Amino acid sequence: MRSMIWAAAAALVLTAPLARAETVFKWANDGDVRAMDPYTLDETVQNSFLQNIYEPLVRRSKTLGLEPGLATSWKLINPTTWEFKIRQGVKWQDGTPFTVDDVLFSIQRIKSKTSSTSENAATIKEVKKVDNQTVDFITTVPDPLLPSELTNVDMLPKAWMTAHGAAEPAIVGKNSNYALMHTMGTGPYELVSREPDRKTVLKRNPAWWGKLDGNVDRVEFNVISNAATRVAALLSGEMDMIYSVPPQDMARIAHSSGVKLLITPELRTIYFGFDVSRKQLLHSNVKGKNPFQDLRVREAFAKAIDENAIVRSVMQGQARATWEMMGPGVNGFNPSMNKRPAVDIAGAKKLLAEAGYPHGFEVQLDCPNDRYVADAQICTAAAAMLAKIGVKVDVYARTKSKFFADVNFPKYDTSMWLIGWTPSTYDAQNVFFSLLGSQDRATGRGLFNLGGYSNPKLDKLIAAMGPELDPKKRQDIINQAIAIVQHDLPTIPLHQQSIVWAARDNISVVQPADDSFPMRWVTKK
Repeated sequence: MRSMIWAAAAALVLTAPLARAETVFKWANDGDVRAMDPYTLDETVQNSFLQNIYEPLVRRSKTLGLEPGLATSWKLINPTTWEFKIRQGVKWQDGTPFTVDDVLFSIQRIKSKTSSTSENAATIKEVKKVDNQTVDFITTVPDPLLPSELTNVDMLPKAWMTAHGAAEPAIVGKNSNYALMHTMGTGPYELVSREPDRKTVLKRNPAWWGKLDGNVDRVEFNVISNAATRVAALLSGEMDMIYSVPPQDMARIAHSSGVKLLITPELRTIYFGFDVSRKQLLHSNVKGKNPFQDLRVREAFAKAIDENAIVRSVMQGQARATWEMMGPGVNGFNPSMNKRPAVDIAGAKKLLAEAGYPHGFEVQLDCPNDRYVADAQICTAAAAMLAKIGVKVDVYARTKSKFFADVNFPKYDTSMWLIGWTPSTYDAQNVFFSLLGSQDRATGRGLFNLGGYSNPKLDKLIAAMGPELDPKKRQDIINQAIAIVQHDLPTIPLHQQSIVWAARDNISVVQPADDSFPMRWVTKK
């Protein structure tokens, strides 16, 4: 009898389905996410990573189109009012329901004085609760781009944020709160552990309302700042993928077995910017005045920087030179105006001499060294080019967390900098409003105008650009804005870099042109 029982038990064990082993996806980047609060920095890596945990009302599809997120539908009910229907049955990861009140709280929070992402809600005048499923967004002017703008506004839990003293976002580096290190989202993944500048671990949210297109149960995001170490980790199998591949290592990866390169054009524009607002630069040997307030100095820099050489030598051909602050794929880009001035060292020296700097001057160039492709190398190359006209450039390259804390709102502690920008709406208006409009904290305009550039004519064009529905009239407005910026040169556009990732052969990912990386689309075989 005992033998029969043991035999039956063994048969049950043999025939019972085996539990699926946990699928773990390990990937590495050269820099970390700055904070777990999505309102502390409007930067692609942070936005993309946190949208695995938090979600917007409207999200992007694999082809960057708009699709329902925490809102199931939206429509314009009058020129300044958008109606959104809120998805029912969604729960925060602690089991409490997502409600219209959370939407109202999120908009109020992102528009607060300490928010660093308020430009995404700049036109929102008021948010009204119609009923438990409906919310109206009332804008200051007609805003046909509002659904696109909301793709970068993650919804946050009112009760949880308030209970943990995080009703307003903290300013990283100045103060702190619970939301910088902890999360409570509605998304496909939830936070397991956080070790800044080392590792952040996510696990699959079993109660998520949506459906994964991938199969990853656990995500381990590793920070490996050294390029050679990062590539070695991929080739050895320690990492499944690396996000951001150094140009000098592309050939090595391409010729290695078991791995593959993933390359696509990117919407982001990399550019240099100047402090044109202070009477004296913060980081220069020139005292009592600001060289960058003289257009001739900015023109000299533009003539001295050989962007084609940067594309060829530094970027290894994996970039597209530009003279506009946005590139192909962004609505409003005008190919006929995308013509860089010729490199002219003699002309640049003459301009500097006319401006009163016949022997040049010294200035600090702020750069990240772990955010964009070859970012520090670009700065070093530009410094060598500017040396030819007598300008001594001190390149101050550091990790992006320190770089962004210094140069962005509210410090703006920089005289010249390298940075990149992908318009969240994929429209030129976002570029002009965020980067080039006069700083206006009340509306969020110019929040990322680090140099304080201000041109009233451009501001009027920016205001007209948003609500204009006629495509031809709107493009004419954009063209006028492009012409003003190309004349004033508050920035020097450089290039749109290619997105270059590398992964093991058993990894399938989606690589959007905005460089986002949703974990719900990752499959590991």
